[in-house]
Amino acid sequence: MAETVRRPGLDTQGFIEREGSLGRIPHAFRPVVAAARGRLLDVFGARLHSAYLYGSIPRGTARVGRSDLDLLLALREEPTAADRADARDVDETLDKEFPQIDGSGTLLVSRAQALSDLETYDLGWFIACLCTPLLGEDLAEYLPRYRPDTLLARETNGDLALLLPRWRERIAAADDTEAALRPLVRFMSRRLVRTAFTLVMPRWNGWTSDLGEMAEAFAEYYPARAEQLRTAAALGFEPTGDPAVLRSYVDDLGPWLAEEYARVHGVKAPRP
Repeated sequence: MAETVRRPGLDTQGFIEREGSLGRIPHAFRPVVAAARGRLLDVFGARLHSAYLYGSIPRGTARVGRSDLDLLLALREEPTAADRADARDVDETLDKEFPQIDGSGTLLVSRAQALSDLETYDLGWFIACLCTPLLGEDLAEYLPRYRPDTLLARETNGDLALLLPRWRERIAAADDTEAALRPLVRFMSRRLVRTAFTLVMPRWNGWTSDLGEMAEAFAEYYPARAEQLRTAAALGFEPTGDPAVLRSYVDDLGPWLAEEYARVHGVKAPRP
């Protein structure tokens, strides 16, 4: 009998383990995180239910001068325009003060949204599995445990077909310069690789946030598209500003992936 391959990212019962922890934060980024904690408390005060880190910093893979500080805030009420302005101010202040980060980005949600039925297998999963608690009560305590199944795949990444027209608009509106196109290549490369990975995730039966590992998992099931995904994974890490890359994403890889995703997993539940 063939030995069952044990995939990464799962506990002994087959549930996705929470990635990242405060203990994994690289030494160079600890002052940034400490400053962010203090600023968030000062700025949001009682409005803040909880705050989380996500991305490379709590995973311990951040690169000095290259990695972002990624924050998610759950507010007690629905975020207002004033809340979003406050978050932008915090991001800009941190980015100016700490050269070891390449920007700071803060997502704002409400506690009710995070715990809503509609978001259980999207935003809820993101908080429970990909976010590291920084402040306040951990919302993961109110959320289920998650397996890498087709429901999770559909509700996290089953909306690519809806995104592609917006991507085309962003590409058309962008200046045709290296500086303007490089962030688009980075963003779209990462999204396509993550979508391609969750397409095969239930069959692969594991979890990873590493773009290279995602591309290799996808390659096991779609060898004809493997090199495209490997290239996208590399560009998600070290992007170029080549407009031909963006055209290939919205004219070839993206439409194919959206169609295959809908065939295999269905379409994500619509949002208001």
